[in-house]
Amino acid sequence: MSKTYIISGAGSGIGRSIAQKLSADGNNCILLGRSKEQLQQTLNTLKQGNNQVLIADIRSKESLQSAFEKLNNISINGLIANAGIGGENQWGDTDRWAQIIDTNLTGTYNFINTFLPLIRKADEAKQIVITSSVLARLGVANYSAYCASKAGLLGLMRSWAVQFAPENILVNAICPGWVDTDMAQQGLQGIADGIGISKQEFYDIAMQSVPLRRMSQPGEIADLVTYLVNQSSITGQAIDINCGAVMNS
Repeated sequence: MSKTYIISGAGSGIGRSIAQKLSADGNNCILLGRSKEQLQQTLNTLKQGNNQVLIADIRSKESLQSAFEKLNNISINGLIANAGIGGENQWGDTDRWAQIIDTNLTGTYNFINTFLPLIRKADEAKQIVITSSVLARLGVANYSAYCASKAGLLGLMRSWAVQFAPENILVNAICPGWVDTDMAQQGLQGIADGIGISKQEFYDIAMQSVPLRRMSQPGEIADLVTYLVNQSSITGQAIDINCGAVMNS
């Protein structure tokens, strides 16, 4: 039986792969994001299901409410809170702290709460999955906003897991490490430029702290998300998928 999922940040990278995997399994995907062009590109890759594009900025409650109203009070089975931004921030006039926190943490809070009434309408299989990061576990210089936002998502996830358990809504987070996406490639380049070496040289350095010596592929992350939305006993968990970069007991 097909299910319906709303995926934020579905226009590229991990979000696109999640949509492709869920659609290939016969589900319906509602692709949410700011870029109509990128979302349409994702939509064009989906071969199964009743899929659609929904334009919204997760930083804006008004934008999300407008998107919510376009769905005509349908029932959905899951929310995949994947939208986010990365990069450095440093104290000063050009500090990106507010931009990163507003997108990654507050934006996820806005997204889930806006569409929560639709997931409450489902009879079963009610799931929320949040994309956090390995940097919720680790510190990186000049990434204070990103690390704080991703750690904050784990607190948000645990609170919601307890709050929504009586309604049989399961809430989990995933913590990817390096994933071969455009965002990761830009991050590699930015750090490499900052220390005056090539991107390949920094990649080799970065992989020294990863036991498997490689990045994950977006499809591997999508496989984990697909597993989580098809189970009924895991909730309140932050699941690491980072090729061994962090090993929690």
